[in-house]
Amino acid sequence: MRQYKYKQVETYISLFRKLNEAVFVELNEKNGEAAKASEYLQTAQQKAIDLGTFIEEEEGLGHPTVSVLEEFCEVLYDINEEILSERGLAASSARARLDSIVNKIERSAASEIKITRLIVFLPYKASMWDSLESVWMAADADENCRALVIPIPYFDKNPDGSVKEYHYEGDQYPKNVPITDFESFDFGKEHPDEIYIHNPYDDMNYVTSIHPFFYSKELKKFTEKLVYIPYFVLDDPDVENEAALEHIKGFAITKGVINADEVIVQSEVMKTAYVKVLTEHFGEDTKATWENKIKGTGSPKYDKLKRMKKEEQEIPEEWKKIIKKPDGSDKKIILYNTGVVAMLNQEQKMIDKINDVLRIFKENKDEVVLWWRPHPLIAATIDSMVPSLAEQYRKIVADYKSEGWGIYDDTADMDRALVVSDAYYGDGSSMVQLYKELGKPIMLQNVDVLEKEKV
Repeated sequence: MRQYKYKQVETYISLFRKLNEAVFVELNEKNGEAAKASEYLQTAQQKAIDLGTFIEEEEGLGHPTVSVLEEFCEVLYDINEEILSERGLAASSARARLDSIVNKIERSAASEIKITRLIVFLPYKASMWDSLESVWMAADADENCRALVIPIPYFDKNPDGSVKEYHYEGDQYPKNVPITDFESFDFGKEHPDEIYIHNPYDDMNYVTSIHPFFYSKELKKFTEKLVYIPYFVLDDPDVENEAALEHIKGFAITKGVINADEVIVQSEVMKTAYVKVLTEHFGEDTKATWENKIKGTGSPKYDKLKRMKKEEQEIPEEWKKIIKKPDGSDKKIILYNTGVVAMLNQEQKMIDKINDVLRIFKENKDEVVLWWRPHPLIAATIDSMVPSLAEQYRKIVADYKSEGWGIYDDTADMDRALVVSDAYYGDGSSMVQLYKELGKPIMLQNVDVLEKEKV
């Protein structure tokens, strides 16, 4: 039986206990009425029949707990006959007999009804799957759990906020991850026990939007528990620093965080930051809500990195040719990451910086490989937020790819680039925090410094 349906069994048992107590109160009161107690007993009997029918529909005929419910009905009948007889029945005796049989129902249900859970994971970008992967792996390994990965569609946005290009990346997930088509899954009928998301923005994102059906406020209608895990990791902030907390607001005060039943962040420090920001925004009386909802148990992105080994990564043949020197040895690989925030803040200066970086690495291509991995939403962000730069940016990318002296990585596998590369260069981002875990060199780029101007 599905977990959310088993809650109905628990509700019935709780009702039986309340009716038992009501019978005791009526029989124990000086002015209590046997007729009223009899009414409670009859109600309990009907509810026992209803519960038996429910269990048989879910578990099949002849279920052991139904036999115990039939025994319960017999006890109810006997007690009803006794309290309506001339000699009556002591309240304590009635309660003891009723409590005993209800306890037996509860034990039978707990031992004889196998509870299963349906957990659904709703990633939208395949490159962000690592933020959910280890949780899915644990659920998939649980024999009492059915874990489904259902990639959902999203749309790029125009500068005016209207939607344009449609995207669905269901074919870009690792081979070991079975994919369920979102159009064939009936959320209302299946009613997942838990739903996991990594997009918290609903309609608040200016660059992209997942399909409105999958907004967090809508998903809450279909599940007992909505869980949000960020697709990113950040530097743990100084929770006593107002500027640091101000930065966290954009991540914490989102609809996914507000609507979720549980939020899992990267650390206890980050939990403290989220709680502080949310409490300040919504009021001190909400603090307990955020304390209970937000868990600082760690990001699955770290779990993924720990599992990966450099020698096990699949590298395309054309990339291998770029990495190898003529003598067969490997060049040093520099992971170059360009981010969305830097592009929005620096605009033309960022375009100039990218051009300068590519020129320097091209000049040194015999010794060092540039592995350029831009943020997966950077092109869509430029189109939506700074369209005046779109043509320049696309030309830079097209020229770089056609020249073939470096690696351009727009695949869904971000972690491969982290594990295979020797050092990091680029903008501050979630990738920097992950790179720190690997203990490799990190250098952040400064858009105000152009090598060509030093000559």
